[in-house]
Amino acid sequence: MKFDIKEEDMIIKPYKQDGPIYIREQKGPFQQIRRYLGWFLMLVFIAIPWIPYKGQQAVLLDVASQQFRIFGVTLLPHDFMILAWVFMAGAFGLFFVTNWLGRVWCGYTCPQTIWMLMFTWVEHRIEGTRNQRIKLDKSNWDGKKVSKKLAKHAVWLLISVFTATSFMAYFVPAKALYTDMFTLQWSGLVSFWVFLFAFCTYGNAGFLREKMCNVACPYSRFQSVMFDKDTLVVSYDSARGENRGPRKRKADHKAMGLGDCVDCNLCVEVCPAGIDIRNGLQYECINCGLCIDACDETMHKFGYETGLIKYTSENTLSGKKTNPFRLKLVGYAALFAMIVVTMVVWAMNRTPIEASVIRDRNALYRVNYEGLVENPYTLSIINKTQQTLHYQVGISGIEHASLSAPDSIRIEAGQMLLVPVTVTADGYDLSRTATPLKFVVTAQEDASITIEKESYFYKNR
Repeated sequence: MKFDIKEEDMIIKPYKQDGPIYIREQKGPFQQIRRYLGWFLMLVFIAIPWIPYKGQQAVLLDVASQQFRIFGVTLLPHDFMILAWVFMAGAFGLFFVTNWLGRVWCGYTCPQTIWMLMFTWVEHRIEGTRNQRIKLDKSNWDGKKVSKKLAKHAVWLLISVFTATSFMAYFVPAKALYTDMFTLQWSGLVSFWVFLFAFCTYGNAGFLREKMCNVACPYSRFQSVMFDKDTLVVSYDSARGENRGPRKRKADHKAMGLGDCVDCNLCVEVCPAGIDIRNGLQYECINCGLCIDACDETMHKFGYETGLIKYTSENTLSGKKTNPFRLKLVGYAALFAMIVVTMVVWAMNRTPIEASVIRDRNALYRVNYEGLVENPYTLSIINKTQQTLHYQVGISGIEHASLSAPDSIRIEAGQMLLVPVTVTADGYDLSRTATPLKFVVTAQEDASITIEKESYFYKNR
């Protein structure tokens, strides 16, 4: 008998479910690590806006007043260069971790994964196990099905609204936000953003799920650029597992010509991305380790050695040695460290005051009734602290000159004030037409808060 086999039929295609993915709940060390880490990160996310610092909210990103308050530091728009450094540090840190451990960020700490698995946990508690959920979705609509679906979506919506409100507490004072919520006094703007964030959380974690990771997230697309043969990723040991096939627990699978894989398909059923890791590395894999827990559990039942699916590198699977100090990994680590050091140096040298000198270009100087030369200036002073301060202004670098300025300049926290001042000097005592001088602005409450700004004093020729 002759079979007509086409070439495309011989290609092993990655396993992906066409319909919705029903994730089987799985226990194991990696699931435990992710669950504890997820709860910790969620609690930190919720708690940060409630941390007090000197009578104020410690972290408040006040977009309306263009101030980011982080404990004792207030960042104003011209300080936002630090955000570029933060993003760069995050990028190179992510590149380093990806080259070393693959997509562990996606599997363990990404908010999309954490909230998706939390929604799945709720679904499991209300609708039942994986098989029960499949059966429920295929059944006709009756009172039982409607009640379960309504209960699930109600809990999802509550989690989504709470998540959105917790997120808004980073931008609106938390106490006022929740007080206005319970008294139904939210402004239209706050209501809009809470609704939008809740809708995104509900849609992403409840419906889009793995599609956000596979389609919308660019990280899954360019991750392969950072991978190499020494990257630790979730891998299936095909040399040990094939030929796969079912067997009885006490059967001699070696005599049957079978490998250690019993083809139970649990590694597929627990995968949040709905792939079969046995078909090799795929960009959808988020390195969550759920398939490792499922496979190890099966290996224990059959009395086989664990690790048929495990975190390993391509070189290790092929019998080669993994190089922990490869150039790409060391380069990413070095760049990350350099950026972090730069950020620390910037933070240490940052002064909580900013000032600039503005001159009137139409009147560089004038001569008063005493025959003395006057130069008018306008000082722009920004209080970058979180408390009201009083400042005094002085000059240096020019002899026989006097300064006309307020004795005490009061500036609110995070505010800017324009202060007109005048410098008067005998023009005939100055050797140059333009004499350099410095304005010294110092906080009366704390002499360490000081700044010097250079300018020039002009006289008539």
